[in-house]
Amino acid sequence: MKPKVSVITITYNAERFLKNTIESVVGQSNNDFEYIIVDGASKDGTSGIIRQYDNVLYNSFEDAMNRELSLSKICWISEPDRGLYDAMNKGLHLAKGDFVWFINAGDKIYDRNTMQTVIDTINLNPLCDVVYGQSIIIDELENIRGERHKIAPKNLTQRSLLNGLVVCHQSILVRKTIAPDYDTQYRISADYDWVCKVLAKSRRNCYIDNYISRFMTSGISAQQRKKSWLERYRIMKRHFGLPATLWSHFKIVVKYPFSSKD
Repeated sequence: MKPKVSVITITYNAERFLKNTIESVVGQSNNDFEYIIVDGASKDGTSGIIRQYDNVLYNSFEDAMNRELSLSKICWISEPDRGLYDAMNKGLHLAKGDFVWFINAGDKIYDRNTMQTVIDTINLNPLCDVVYGQSIIIDELENIRGERHKIAPKNLTQRSLLNGLVVCHQSILVRKTIAPDYDTQYRISADYDWVCKVLAKSRRNCYIDNYISRFMTSGISAQQRKKSWLERYRIMKRHFGLPATLWSHFKIVVKYPFSSKD
């Protein structure tokens, strides 16, 4: 029987954070999911941590693609990749669940009953293509820093993204059949492009009025922030056109100095 959800974790040299991420997934009260870890051939103790939990280790991505359908708690691969979004595409291609959910190293599912809430929502809304909720920000020591300044709206549409990535990428589950590959031409903001494409296809977006993830932030350098804005500008213009993009960026620039949360 196909799992309801494929939880996917991307990791590279993240031994400091990975155990807490894995524990948040395998400790869920509802186990109607598969768990896929894609490691980029880490050089630290990552593989040792995963081996404490793993059911199945595949020698390569190609080997994993040919696997028999199972509900192994954790299956994983470890091999070099071409960056974060290439690794996320590998996870997407391996996923066999109805929905995909990215909880990357350092991030966590909010609490042990969150998967139950997610699956109840899916079962009650058979036409739902997107399930989403709120995210709480944690630091590298797992201290709560507060909510994102971009709060997920209760009525999410593609045009909601004119305000930026208003739903945290760790707090959105997408039906596998409408989930595109990440566009690897983008190095920082391919997740924004991905959500734009998803919401253009989605029939119904189902909101969970609660936190469903803990998102770890370690801060973004000024240089990276500038690159992110430039990429998002290109993506926004591609999806919404130039006039809407310019107006949206004007509003974001005006509001940004007054936003105290990350």
